[in-house]
Amino acid sequence: MKFPEYRPRRLRRTENLRRMIRETSLSVDDLVYPLFAIYGKGVKKPVESMPGIFNLSADLLVEEAGRAAELKIPAVLVFGIPETKDAVGSGAYDDEGVVQQAVRAIKKNYPDLLVITDVCLCEYTDHGHCGLIEGEAVQNDPTLDLLARTALSHVKAGADMVAPSDMMDGRVAAIRERLDREGYQDVPVMAYSVKYASAFYGPFREAAGSAPRFGDRRAYQMDPPNAMEAVREAALDIGEGADVIMVKPALAYMDIIRLIKENFDYPLAAYNVSGEYAMVKAAAEKGWIDERRVVMEALTGMKRAGADIIITYHALDAARWIGEGY
Repeated sequence: MKFPEYRPRRLRRTENLRRMIRETSLSVDDLVYPLFAIYGKGVKKPVESMPGIFNLSADLLVEEAGRAAELKIPAVLVFGIPETKDAVGSGAYDDEGVVQQAVRAIKKNYPDLLVITDVCLCEYTDHGHCGLIEGEAVQNDPTLDLLARTALSHVKAGADMVAPSDMMDGRVAAIRERLDREGYQDVPVMAYSVKYASAFYGPFREAAGSAPRFGDRRAYQMDPPNAMEAVREAALDIGEGADVIMVKPALAYMDIIRLIKENFDYPLAAYNVSGEYAMVKAAAEKGWIDERRVVMEALTGMKRAGADIIITYHALDAARWIGEGY
């Protein structure tokens, strides 16, 4: 092909022409909306570094989940912020824990809304790490039972899917075995398979109160320069029974999303994380960018890279914009 016989601009001339040949289309069906649950009633605590995002007590969390349902967003992802913390993260697997209560409330009011729960210990431990510690070292194998207990308690409360985010080796197998043994063979696991030790998580750690008290998470989350390790991690989780695999973060890891999609014919989620959200919000507030266009371009890029599911704090706005034909 060469000019002048081939003129690509011919098919860009009008919106309808562009729509006809559009290769990637973002849908409301692609979106998952994260929510932060806290104890209390009528509590709406703003997350300062994430404009428009709040820590919500169960009654208000149900209302927010209802907004997602009204916009036809298929799923929410629930995180919990406990009142107290301890060395073993006991609030994570308490049957009356904050996530468990939130799940029951959402499912009571919106039974068709898919409720996914984050399975980790970092929000619940007084040291802020994702597993049990000995000295200053996170212990992998002793943590697995607690993660499995947490997943089971979420499912008993009504969770439709569990999402382990801790990056402990073997946790998908431990969770799958526990759920199967207890009769929950039909509950899927969405594994944070490729989770990097990223600087983009800062605002989330404010929202969840989960910053480590010492050290960092680089000994168990992935090293950002690595790509082929991501393939090995995804293969491990699939082999252990994961139904959906995930890459987190998204924007700086589009190549990893594509790499994983090319290597595995499996449902793939991308997490458009808190720091990515906060940067867009800050620039939009300054008037430096068109928020709507930037958000939709970024989310479409994640879809084009290979994501089947996009977890994003922009979900409500994105769903509205999709409905308006953005």
